[in-house]
Amino acid sequence: MPSNKKEGLIFGLFMCFGMVLIMSVYNSALHGFSSYSLGSALIQFAITFIVAFIAESFVEPVAHKLARSLPYDQSKEFNFIIVFAFCMVPIMVAIMSAYGIILTLITIGIEGSIFTAYLKTLALNIIVALPSQLLIVGPISRKILCKYIKPAIQKPELNG
Repeated sequence: MPSNKKEGLIFGLFMCFGMVLIMSVYNSALHGFSSYSLGSALIQFAITFIVAFIAESFVEPVAHKLARSLPYDQSKEFNFIIVFAFCMVPIMVAIMSAYGIILTLITIGIEGSIFTAYLKTLALNIIVALPSQLLIVGPISRKILCKYIKPAIQKPELNG
């Protein structure tokens, strides 16, 4: 886990990149890959990454505070990681599903009720986002942080 603001920012970038990548591929598969060119997919990924990172910067402190306020054994970091994911992911899924509905509405339109489409999108996204966060993106991001980022940040600079 990050131990300062710089590590937190880098960790947040890794987490956001991984989640946006997985969820973008998943949602593209749901809607059909044929409707995207590589260029438009990259532009959409970049915009979605920016939106998700901004949302994450607002959601993370709230989820952190909520996770710390719940009754569980906080002496183990693993417990906090699980509880934090269960606090963070549903909020992010709600926000990013709304973003997805708006994007769909602008690009191809939505038939029927927007509210129904949102609920369907929310349900389809949470079933992939939570396991992805707990089993793939979170562990990989923590491993990269601990193996490469923390040693580089904590390494004393040599003045020659």
